[in-house]
Amino acid sequence: MSYKDLRSYIADLELKKELVRIHEEIDPVQEVTIIQHRVFEQGGPALLFENVKNSPYRLVTNLFGTYKRVERVFGRHPSKIGETIISLADVFMPLTMKKAWIAKENLFRVAKVRLKSVTNGPVLDNIVQPPELTKLPCLTCWPKDGGPFFTLPLVHTVDPETNSGNLGIYRLQRYNDSTTGMHWQIERGGGFHYKRAGSLNIPLPVSVILGGPPALTIAAIASLPEGIDERLLACYIMGKPLEVIRRKTTGHNIPIHSEFVLEGTVHQGIVRREGPFGDHLGHYSHSADFPVFQVDRMLRRNNPIFPATVVGKPPQEDYYIGMAIQELSLPMLRFMNPGISDFWAYPETGFHPLAVASVKERYPKEALKQAFAILGFSQLSLTKVLIMINGSCPDIKNFREVSRQVWKNLDSEEGIHLLAPTAQDTLDFTGPAMNTGSRLILLATEKNIEPQRREPPPEISKDLKLHTDILEMKQFGEAFLIVQVRNIISIDSIRGALNAHPVTRQYLFHVLVSSDVPLDNPMLILWGWFTRFDPLVDIHPFKREMTGNRIIFSFPITIDARWKKGYREPVAFDPDIEKTVDKKWKRIQSHLV
Repeated sequence: MSYKDLRSYIADLELKKELVRIHEEIDPVQEVTIIQHRVFEQGGPALLFENVKNSPYRLVTNLFGTYKRVERVFGRHPSKIGETIISLADVFMPLTMKKAWIAKENLFRVAKVRLKSVTNGPVLDNIVQPPELTKLPCLTCWPKDGGPFFTLPLVHTVDPETNSGNLGIYRLQRYNDSTTGMHWQIERGGGFHYKRAGSLNIPLPVSVILGGPPALTIAAIASLPEGIDERLLACYIMGKPLEVIRRKTTGHNIPIHSEFVLEGTVHQGIVRREGPFGDHLGHYSHSADFPVFQVDRMLRRNNPIFPATVVGKPPQEDYYIGMAIQELSLPMLRFMNPGISDFWAYPETGFHPLAVASVKERYPKEALKQAFAILGFSQLSLTKVLIMINGSCPDIKNFREVSRQVWKNLDSEEGIHLLAPTAQDTLDFTGPAMNTGSRLILLATEKNIEPQRREPPPEISKDLKLHTDILEMKQFGEAFLIVQVRNIISIDSIRGALNAHPVTRQYLFHVLVSSDVPLDNPMLILWGWFTRFDPLVDIHPFKREMTGNRIIFSFPITIDARWKKGYREPVAFDPDIEKTVDKKWKRIQSHLV
């Protein structure tokens, strides 16, 4: 079904026993985080907090905490929507009556992809001016967060030159009743609009939508080509126009079924310290100066519901949203790059740190061309490690299968490409400075060199005592040996021991991780590995050789993925807050049954 607003989605979830109401008083300072984490781990329902401490408003979280709930918003499997969008290209190349008749349902759906102007709507029931942001139940998710944050705001801006709209989710730190931070990361449409407004020396109007049709939230996360308004994707998902009203105050068309809308401006040169914030990489992100959003007024419907989400070490709610967005986008990526068979950015790592693509090479080295095409596409340009494998790989979402392909096909002389310096995801903390870092491309597609390697390396015996600073070792597929180590300054002696032993030296890569990365949890192995290394400085090959102007790495290669001094701290619950939640937990659990 198509949901016109947040509350119709909530009502449907409640009808299907996928939402519970919590009547116990809950503090938005960390208690919501702990509760949502516990419920999410159990595959539990969305949570509607009816009694939020220090706020007159209700709070809803975990709306997308299962794949089924995300798919409910799409109305079908997300890949089907991507396929039908791409199928339109065939209809119009060339257009015939027969093609139009076959595709009539899709064409009718496309005809509804528009904004429908109306003269009034629920969001205008109350206009609060000056705004009262401190009454909103913004979450302080983690003990060391810089303050309370809007975690699910839909930030709408318009390009001051082209008039094209953008909708994105950028966290907003609440400073007081009328100002927030505006965390525009690099490669984000709102940030581009802000920069363009700066070049024109004008303030940028901003409308922050809270709630509204859930398809808006999904669309705001999608990585669309620059200049395409995400609201149109929301219309396509819903199968109907988005009802909006034009505001003279900002010039924006805002959804009439929003729960809240914050209206204001961002002025050039006015910045304030924002953060830190425990983000989806499972660590506290950088504290830095970001633009200030000056809120002039707050619009809200009667008895509104405040939407929020909680992130942290994977998996969390964004895990399933990210999966669905990828499945939606894959048909479009294939259409633009026919050589790509499949693609997957690993949500276990926070998406940008690791992606894998399978390709069917039509000529030698085509995989490198396809790698650059991926790294040139919208936010995929922020991918840190990109592994290209054969199109015959049965399941690129299974990292052990990927490891097998790397073992069979990665040639150290031709398959390892290190790019530095490059731009980097704002949330990544491993580079020399914020927004800077390096890229690693591994091409494991070119030829089958397995006969040269004979049998894959054997499993590591738990009784093997190789080095006093090695706590545990575990194979992660044929190519990678994960090595949990103590917190030490130099890894040279560990590298020497691994490279010298007749079993461990057979692995292509030795990945060193810290003691907080459990080796019995594949998801957290990927998290601890890919969020904590910079390819430029943390790759240590057995030896390096110069061939002309090229540097050739030799196996085995050590990847130093330990947590290091200067890195952002991993998030963790406050034990005292956990005890407070424990006292309420039995009563909360009674709602979950």
